[in-house]
Amino acid sequence: MKNKILILLVLFAFVSMNYGQLDRSKRPQPGPAPVINLGNYDSFTLANGLKVFVVENHKLPKVSFNLIVDRDPVNEKDKAGYIDMAGQLLRTGTKTRTKDKIDQEVDFIGASLSTSSTGVFGSSLKKHVTKLLDIMSDVVLNPQFKQEELDKIKKQTLSGLASQKDDPNSIASNVATVLTYGKDHPYGELTTEATVGNITLDDLNGYYSTYFKPNISYLAIVGDIKKDEAKKLVEKYFGKWKKGEVAKNTFATPSQPLLAKVAMVDRAASVQSVINITYPIDLKVGSPDVVKANVMNTILGGGFQSKINNNLREVHGYTYGAGSSIDADKYAGKFSVSTTVRNSVTDSAITEILNEMRKMRSEKITAEELQSTKNYITGGFARSLESPQTIANFAINIERYGLPKDYYKNFLTRLSEVTVDDVQEIAKKYVKPNNAYIVVVGNSDAVAKTLTNFTINNKVNYYDMYGNEVDPSAQNLPAGVTVESVLDKYTQAIGGKENLLKINDKTMKLSASVQGMNLTITLSQKAPNKLYQNLDAGVFQQMTVFDGEKGKVSAMGQEQPIEGSALEEIKVQAAIHGHLDYPALGVKPELSGMEKINGKDAYKVTLNYPSGSKATQYYDVESGFLVRSTSTVNSPQGTFTQTSDFGNYKEVEGVKFPFKMHQSVGPQDIELTVDSVEINTGLQDSLFEIK
Repeated sequence: MKNKILILLVLFAFVSMNYGQLDRSKRPQPGPAPVINLGNYDSFTLANGLKVFVVENHKLPKVSFNLIVDRDPVNEKDKAGYIDMAGQLLRTGTKTRTKDKIDQEVDFIGASLSTSSTGVFGSSLKKHVTKLLDIMSDVVLNPQFKQEELDKIKKQTLSGLASQKDDPNSIASNVATVLTYGKDHPYGELTTEATVGNITLDDLNGYYSTYFKPNISYLAIVGDIKKDEAKKLVEKYFGKWKKGEVAKNTFATPSQPLLAKVAMVDRAASVQSVINITYPIDLKVGSPDVVKANVMNTILGGGFQSKINNNLREVHGYTYGAGSSIDADKYAGKFSVSTTVRNSVTDSAITEILNEMRKMRSEKITAEELQSTKNYITGGFARSLESPQTIANFAINIERYGLPKDYYKNFLTRLSEVTVDDVQEIAKKYVKPNNAYIVVVGNSDAVAKTLTNFTINNKVNYYDMYGNEVDPSAQNLPAGVTVESVLDKYTQAIGGKENLLKINDKTMKLSASVQGMNLTITLSQKAPNKLYQNLDAGVFQQMTVFDGEKGKVSAMGQEQPIEGSALEEIKVQAAIHGHLDYPALGVKPELSGMEKINGKDAYKVTLNYPSGSKATQYYDVESGFLVRSTSTVNSPQGTFTQTSDFGNYKEVEGVKFPFKMHQSVGPQDIELTVDSVEINTGLQDSLFEIK
């Protein structure tokens, strides 16, 4: 998933980080909350809009600088991953410094410098601050993205993606991400081999020039430095950074499924199942619900002593650990529960998780549970304040999210006011066992049948590792098979490229019977891409004509132009040499897997049209013949899937054609018989004219 700007309130992040330091056999006993001193910070804003926060800490002669670019999430579409790459490449060179020079200069002063798509972090001893800022500001203001560095990052990314294919946790995370947010939301986009291949230097430069602006950025300075000194340094090194307008990005808010949905990803060799129960929530940063929600989640699944972990680990022995999280976010929050269990107890573990979620809604926790959880959270919050960086983060969060100035100062007060009733009400609002995606990555043969009880329709949906729904009957592709090899085998099966290219025109006559009505169809084509089709049903006739550029349909004395995606598809259908003309037509075939068609193995090829619409073709593995095609048909009665099956191939002048076809559109089935095929009869252009 792309880098998502997510706020899990810093104070609660520290709670989780410090849990491992506690005695896991028992919760801390109730006690008085410590007196919290948040500390002080100074702030100022440069003329270019850069907001700066300074937290003094003179215990050590060190200073850190954390620059945050506060942009909206961005849709990367078919180039998912380029934003992260832009962040990585920031450190690989500027207009005056190579990557090696940056590395040498940073190492020479014993500093650290890292970059991301939303900022830059640097730290050094006090005496080297000016040198650090000289390098850091050069990286921010004058980056130079180079092709060789992009190629390296692409190679590393592809290597990482390859390793993810064997990691069930990564697969579960991918699918849960896509289902939770949707593919059209920035949070739901995934980096794939295909999207990496689409990324160019222009994409990286475009991202930097669009979003790296001082007027949407924050700089936190922490350490052995005073405000006046910090201001002089920031004005010197970042004062020339030019501000600019940054457009707001908008996207639909993700919604929960109306009913629970099971998403299965098959890994035949798995002896364990990775479970992720998830759904989006509307929980904004700074909402009055945030503190209550985190108290509730800590009790439900937020720690080692939580109800979910105790149930699955201690009571039933299903797993070494299980937990839940609840994320507050400016754009789209999320609730999730995750664990890993043996295949044999997959359904039992899901049952227990859902039971604990339901009990959190229907039953009140005890006063003792509430108080010990408050004490636990209070301790974690207090420890987090030992880091001066926390104070800087609090200051920036107040500014970024429009929080009250005393938001963190009054945190313990809000925490102390949470009641038993509050926890139950929050659970009813955010814990939704009946509106969740239940993602399972494991051996489908071993577990899939046991998962049907978790949905109303007893259906298990299957997905690949990138969250694309797949047919469970699909098989793994043999090594070395490509879309090119599939189409080449089809070419040879029907007569070879040489014979196909000899065809200048052809006429096919077909007959069928529909509900007792006899149909005759005449289909004529002429090179390169002209088409004429006449359907004669006696009292009803329909004619379709495409002259290579324009198309129309005539019926019952009326004419209608062919437009949009329909026009694009008829261009492909009219190409007399079929798949040989795909490159010229801008059609991109993609090998998508294998499926059983009429009981036999077939390669599945997806056709991607320039407009974004798709069609699917299936080629018999053994014979190479095209045996099925599917596409979407839009009609006044609605949108239907059209499926055409092909068989009984016969040779006509060196080229084989299917003489039997079965076509279904929605509820309507038609059996078609090819009566004759004529080739190179000298069809006249007048047949294809549109007047």
